[in-house]
Amino acid sequence: MSASRSLAAGLAGLPTAACRSMQSGRVPMKTVLVASTLAARPRFASAPRQAWSAAPARRSFTTTTPRRHGHIDPPKPGEELYVTFIEKDGEEHKFAVSAGDNLLDIAQANDLEMEGACGGSCACSTCHVIVVDEDKYDKMPEPEDDENDMLDLAFGLTETSRLGCQVKMTKELDGLVVKLPSMTRNMQASDFQ
Repeated sequence: MSASRSLAAGLAGLPTAACRSMQSGRVPMKTVLVASTLAARPRFASAPRQAWSAAPARRSFTTTTPRRHGHIDPPKPGEELYVTFIEKDGEEHKFAVSAGDNLLDIAQANDLEMEGACGGSCACSTCHVIVVDEDKYDKMPEPEDDENDMLDLAFGLTETSRLGCQVKMTKELDGLVVKLPSMTRNMQASDFQ
């Protein structure tokens, strides 16, 4: 397309006042800039108007079940295990849970004040609990190195401290009693790298 044709095509899109000033010989700079901008734009004059208003192609839409904090299932009748949480103010809460549920999920499902800032990935110490009964503590598997590293950052560390996200309920732990510390520190492993 020649320059004069593209300029003419650009002028076709201008308001009539701008076209009149072009005919009189006075060409304001603003009009020239607008005209050259319009001329540089691709025009689809041959495309029918309906092509622009056609409905967008249909896309498939899928969803997944949202995962909430404390995503635990109620125990089956006869398979209940019991755990008791003692809050900072001394209030006790006893819950029936299923085997395999961890203490962080149990606490969050029952609206107890346990943060779990890392989402249960053993990368913080905000789900720190203190096991009250040493016999129950001895029945737990030994903490792994990652858990011990995070426990070093926990506030109020004791000999029977564990991370709630790493303690899974088993038949041996039925009747477990844990105490929530008076406060937590939200320090994550990434803070030290």
